[in-house]
Amino acid sequence: MLFGNPEAGTPLRVAESMIALDLPLKVLAWEAADGKVWLSYNDPDYLKQRFSLFDELVKNIAVIKPLINQALQ
Repeated sequence: MLFGNPEAGTPLRVAESMIALDLPLKVLAWEAADGKVWLSYNDPDYLKQRFSLFDELVKNIAVIKPLINQALQ
């Protein structure tokens, strides 16, 4: 699954161009050998730390957490 809004990512790419490696946000759904299904993604807090981003910028991508939680309900 890809999550992307070009306008939301632009301020992030302007502030730190290397974040383009992680945008658009992606969520990988996969099934383990034991049959359990997992979701993997780069948490916005991780990206904040990795790229030294300000809170104001991170809010542009923080929406992924509630979207994922809502999809899992």
